[in-house]
Amino acid sequence: MARRNKARKREINPDSRYGSVLLMRFINVIMKCGKKSIAEKIVYDALSSAEKKMDESGVSIFEAAVENVTPSIEVRSRRIGGATYQVPVEVRKDRATSLALRWIAKAASAARKKGGKTSADCLQSEIIDAYNKRGGAFKMYEEKYKMAEANKAFSHLRF
Repeated sequence: MARRNKARKREINPDSRYGSVLLMRFINVIMKCGKKSIAEKIVYDALSSAEKKMDESGVSIFEAAVENVTPSIEVRSRRIGGATYQVPVEVRKDRATSLALRWIAKAASAARKKGGKTSADCLQSEIIDAYNKRGGAFKMYEEKYKMAEANKAFSHLRF
């Protein structure tokens, strides 16, 4: 680990259609091989179809979905006297948001691999599932929470 300077956070500009920084971060997570225009098209198509399905603003659906799968606590490994303990710790806000965005993208790509739907369709269904507190991303969120609850006995070992 570098001990000199902390890495500076890069300024992320809001996206062009909705003016949301969170949405631009998600587009950056979806992007592969530097093809941002394709990632934008996938995300915007998914949000527009979610708007039609839910009769609500696409950005508000997306923000609520991200909020539903944002973890507040996670476990970290801590080695003490030859034994490794899973210690529950609170998650920093920026890391929690990054985890939520990654989980939604990962669940959508897993659904894409299963069968004949487009990336936008899979992403739209995953966003709606996260909004309704179900689906792959919400399952990952619950897994983290259950792991932290199970290891609550080691919380006095926090670092």
